[in-house]
Amino acid sequence: MKFFEAKTVFNYSWDQVAEGFWQRYPNPFSTHVLSEDTVFRQVDTSGRLKSLRLLTKTNLPPKWGEHVVSNRTVKIIEESIVDPKSKTLTTYTRNIGYTKVMSITEKVVYKQSKENPAQTVAERSAWIDSQLYGLSRPIQAFGLDRFKKNCVKAEKGYQIVLNTMFPGHELPALLQTQKPSVLAEQKEKLKESAKRATELAKAKARPVVAACQPEVE
Repeated sequence: MKFFEAKTVFNYSWDQVAEGFWQRYPNPFSTHVLSEDTVFRQVDTSGRLKSLRLLTKTNLPPKWGEHVVSNRTVKIIEESIVDPKSKTLTTYTRNIGYTKVMSITEKVVYKQSKENPAQTVAERSAWIDSQLYGLSRPIQAFGLDRFKKNCVKAEKGYQIVLNTMFPGHELPALLQTQKPSVLAEQKEKLKESAKRATELAKAKARPVVAACQPEVE
């Protein structure tokens, strides 16, 4: 089993990061995320918001793994707990299906920075495992490498979403290396995607609203 740890500092308050969490997709760095569906959501007696979501992502295997994994998509279970009192957002994600080939379990804790309350710290832990006899080690190494790359993309996408929702913050170093024109284009794509999603939701809602309207004689 491979283990990975990382820490990210967001120059946004915990409330902003927690709000932006539900708006992460779509973004220019998440083209591999195909869908997200909320399966369960509840506020417990302690005031914590518990959610269970199902994400569908593309899962392109390497050339040497195409004979092992034929499916090009993977389902991800995401459990989250938002505690407004302690200002923590904890998420647990894991893949379902092909878990014998490779399983990835991830835990992320978003919490208010002790040094600077205007910042949020994300502490990430991940476990990559494979039970495939004779190939477990190379698969674990491949999974760890891909996971690290995906973490960078996820952070960039999250930063762009937060910057779009709460403009005025200084862009982090990992985004400052990109040309302003590219960032502007990515933000516009994000806005357009959000607009299309809103229009689609309205279109789906119209028949329901119409069906609920009383008939006029």
